[in-house]
Amino acid sequence: MSGRPVVALVTDTVHPYSFGGREIRYHELSRQPALDAEVHIYTMHWWDGPRVVGDGPVTLHAIMRNRPLYRGRRRSFRQAIRFALACLVLLRGRFDVLMVDHIPQFQLFTLRLVATLRGKPLIVTWHEVWGPEYWHDYLGRGGRLAWWVERWSMRMPDHIIAASPQTAERLAPYLDGGTSVLVAPNGIDLTAVRGAAPHPSSTDLVVVSRLMVHKRLDMLLDAVALLHAAGQRVTCRIIGTGPERAALHRQAERLGIADAIDFRHDVREQKDLYSLVKAGRVFAFPSEREGFGIAVLEALACGVPVVTTSAPDNLARHLVTRSQRGLVCDHDADALAMAIATALAAQDDLDGQDPWLGDPWVGDYSWDAIAAQISRRFWP
Repeated sequence: MSGRPVVALVTDTVHPYSFGGREIRYHELSRQPALDAEVHIYTMHWWDGPRVVGDGPVTLHAIMRNRPLYRGRRRSFRQAIRFALACLVLLRGRFDVLMVDHIPQFQLFTLRLVATLRGKPLIVTWHEVWGPEYWHDYLGRGGRLAWWVERWSMRMPDHIIAASPQTAERLAPYLDGGTSVLVAPNGIDLTAVRGAAPHPSSTDLVVVSRLMVHKRLDMLLDAVALLHAAGQRVTCRIIGTGPERAALHRQAERLGIADAIDFRHDVREQKDLYSLVKAGRVFAFPSEREGFGIAVLEALACGVPVVTTSAPDNLARHLVTRSQRGLVCDHDADALAMAIATALAAQDDLDGQDPWLGDPWVGDYSWDAIAAQISRRFWP
């Protein structure tokens, strides 16, 4: 490979049309000069206008119509299959390297075929490993087939980029000897974080999350209700959207805490996100399954202490245990309520003192450094 490589990055969601950790990852990495590549993103037709558009230094290619990602509470099987089939268009695409997001996995089989026929390397970013138990909880009987798909999809890449050391460890037993693994975590725009002023509307608790079942925002609402019942009328801001949106609004009404919950489903710009996070006294993160936890990293960079749980598949807890002011509690509403009360009391004790500016090690997670790491490994 000579000169700047042409990278085909395949993912069914893109920022800012869809908002989440993986969308931010690809948005930021694809624009870093340190990546030293010409990036073309192949995705669904999220935008109005032609199928191929320029987006700064990146070119977006729509390979299928925009289809709903979810059917009810679960990812849409139909959308996943259609996206996988649409990836066949890359048989005639112009690229040197094929980089793919592992979600929702069916496309990995299609793109293995494409990479083999085109004689190009297939590099897959892996955020988390579900495993047989979680698939069973998610799909019941269908979980056995889903685990088969996940396990065999791990054999498709030539190289894997794991979003955390823990994800790399979980992948290792299922890989054959020919697949290399690079740990390249999610990052953060430290300049944007430092430049964001706290939003004037403060809140006790803040959380940034896609509104999905495994994020366990229902447990957070239960914890808030427990605190209210104990006479501590905390406020909470929930930033994000997703299939659990209506259910969470109904739960807040049913628990009698709707007036204390500020749902923000409209935040799309990172600067606005950081501003709202900085307006919170404590960042609550009750997710039971997380491959990295970019929202936790952002909160710590904003100087907001984080409370999360010890759920085995919540790998974000490893970030929290590194923090000077992080708390990890048992994975239930009572323990979460107690940890939140402890964290808020600690913040009360700091009133009038210099604000905490975050953990110094967060600076190691710059997007520029991560882009350079990928570039050095795959196109030296």
